Amino acid sequence: MLRVSKLFVYPIKSLGGVELTSAKVTDRGFEHDRRWMLVDGANRFLSQREFAQMALLRVNILADGLLVSHLTSADQLLIPFVPQTNQTGQFTVWDDTCMGQYVSAKADEWFSRMLGATCRLVYMPDDSQRIVDPEAKYVASRKITSFSDAYPFLLLGQASMDDLNARLPEQIPLNRFRANLVFAGGEPYQEDTMAHFKIGGVDFFGSKLCARCNIPTINQDTGLAAKEPTRTLALYRRNNNKVYLGQNLVHAGEGLVTVGDAIELIETKEMLNSLRLLP
Repeated sequence: MLRVSKLFVYPIKSLGGVELTSAKVTDRGFEHDRRWMLVDGANRFLSQREFAQMALLRVNILADGLLVSHLTSADQLLIPFVPQTNQTGQFTVWDDTCMGQYVSAKADEWFSRMLGATCRLVYMPDDSQRIVDPEAKYVASRKITSFSDAYPFLLLGQASMDDLNARLPEQIPLNRFRANLVFAGGEPYQEDTMAHFKIGGVDFFGSKLCARCNIPTINQDTGLAAKEPTRTLALYRRNNNKVYLGQNLVHAGEGLVTVGDAIELIETKEMLNSLRLLP
């Protein structure tokens, strides 16, 4: 039996995640997930890929907004759920451009000081509709997402993490991989083959495997990067010069997902031959 074992949201793109016991599924993913984002002077998104120190900024969800703190200092910032400006703009996430709203001058100053680089905080309002996979390479029907890299959800099996850690010289924590849904039970890398499953009243569909960037090499407690786990993953999870772990998902319906919920597997698909488990 597959069951939900952990749930995470990342309210501000590329900052620390928030572990939840229950998460509300909205039209564009879990509630609050990547609805905020830091951008540079050209309105392009910032991430740990260029600013590894973003890992040291942690987020808590309070009743009146987001509380952001720095892991190694006493600096904190409360961000109300409603932006404090009426100023909007067009913002870029990879090849996508979507509408957003600037949050506040106070937030801009605080984050610029924390990162040592000029940046601004923006929010995605409900009327901003960013289409998933607009060329329909992996998703046939119209879906939307937030400021995520490309998809509303990332699925990862605990068995996959256990298998990876058994191959590594030193174990690494789950937070390197920024999953939304983690499940227990099943076989390592079973998420690769999960084409359609249900949790409660919500249908989830596996769209494409997640090609990993350098973020899994960044220690989320220090902001320092190393060669693992990418070096090890490349030995057995490599295809077309990319390494893969986890599967991107889209969904149909809204509802509540809770740790411990059963996962009803409805349809599977083939795993890439190059990613099949080695002895």
